[in-house]
Order: sequence, then C-alpha cells, then structure tokens
Amino acid sequence: MTEQRPVGFAVPNWSAPPRPEGDVLDGRYVRLEPLNAEAHAALLYRAYQADDWVWDYMSYGPFHSAAQYHRWVRETVSNPDHLFYAIYCKKERTFTGVASYLRIAPGAGSLEVGNINFAPVMQGTPAATETMFLMMQWAFEAGYRRYEWKCDALNAPSRRAAQRLGFSFEGVFRQALVYKGRNRDTAWFAVIDKDWPALKSTFDVWLSPGNFDANGQQRERLSDLTQLVRVSNDPTQH
Repeated sequence: MTEQRPVGFAVPNWSAPPRPEGDVLDGRYVRLEPLNAEAHAALLYRAYQADDWVWDYMSYGPFHSAAQYHRWVRETVSNPDHLFYAIYCKKERTFTGVASYLRIAPGAGSLEVGNINFAPVMQGTPAATETMFLMMQWAFEAGYRRYEWKCDALNAPSRRAAQRLGFSFEGVFRQALVYKGRNRDTAWFAVIDKDWPALKSTFDVWLSPGNFDANGQQRERLSDLTQLVRVSNDPTQH
C-alpha cells in the first residue's frame, strides 16, 4: 500500500489576478498616481532634498540635483517589472513620497510592496498609513493571495512599520543582497488573503476621523488593533 503523503490545501476555481496597471487610488488623506518624471520628479525632489538619510536603506540615492532625480524617475518607470506610485498628500497639497508594487507574480497570486520612501513631513502620519492601506486593498480586491514586505534587517523603522500595519514576520534571509557595497540581510513579512477581512476592519477603525482628537492625536493605536490579526510577531519589536 502506498503511503499517502501530505499535500497543500485545494484552491478551487483559482485564476490569476491581473497585473497592476496604475489605477489612481484615492483616499481621505492621499491620492496615489502612477509616477511620472514630468509631473512629479521636481516636487518629490524638493520634498526629499534636505534629508539625505531617507535614502540610507534604499539601493539608490541620495540625489544631489533635480536633474539627477528626474533622470532616475524616467529610467525607473520604464521598467515593467514594477509599478511606482507618486503620493499626493492632501494636507500638504503636494507630493511627499513614492511606493511601488514589485516582484509581481500573478500566477502565484503574490506581489510585494516596496521602494517605500516618504519625505519626513509624511512619516508617522495618517497619510502614510492610508497609502499602505490603499495599495494593500487594491491587491486583495484584485484577487492576490499574498502581499509581501521585505526590508534590510537592520532597518528598525521599516520592521516596526511592517508589524504595525499587520504584516506577520516570516524570518530573515541572511546575506540576501549586496547594495551600495555592503551586505544586506533581508527581513520578510507578509499578509495573506485570509488575514485581509479582519485587517481591513482595523484600518477602517484607525483611519476614521473619530479615531483622532481635536489635536490630531490617535485614540486607538494601529499596532494594538493589528496585533489581533498578525499570526507571528517580529522578535525585535516589543
């Protein structure tokens, strides 16, 4: 008698979702538009230019002229392997960051969010959180099964953000990359489709105007809400 070996659970009626095509994503605090050098590069360069540290964990940058950044944007958006968004912050009335979909694998139902670079004025704001919510929402509503976040294992703010946003920690890939002449161990996080309904509810609660007092201070912490959804926690975060 042949021993029956374990196999993965069935995924009935599975069909690959579409690749992201750059739909405009509009929320209460932000509007995401496909990144375009002519429309966005000068404004983004102005948002970043006084703070070179925002490029510390990126494989590119810093940029020391508007022309240099414009060229990088023009070359980057021509690469079909990823899709970059420029983020318009409605409070600041200008573009204050970028983020992208990458490692897009419709056949596996998987894609990654990355190249997240928010100008300091945007960091730690509802606009930053809503940006991540809108991109995650598009992915799961389009039919993706897995939504990934990866970062330099030494990038404590990125690891903290991933956990706060409800990504579950999956481990560290040692010596995964070399960039800017130095080693990178990569920390992996993910949300899967069965996490999404509960996670969406936590974002709806946190992003609602009623969650902020007259001074704009949060009443409920997002990390407390997403703790109920995460299946594993980053051991470096307490």
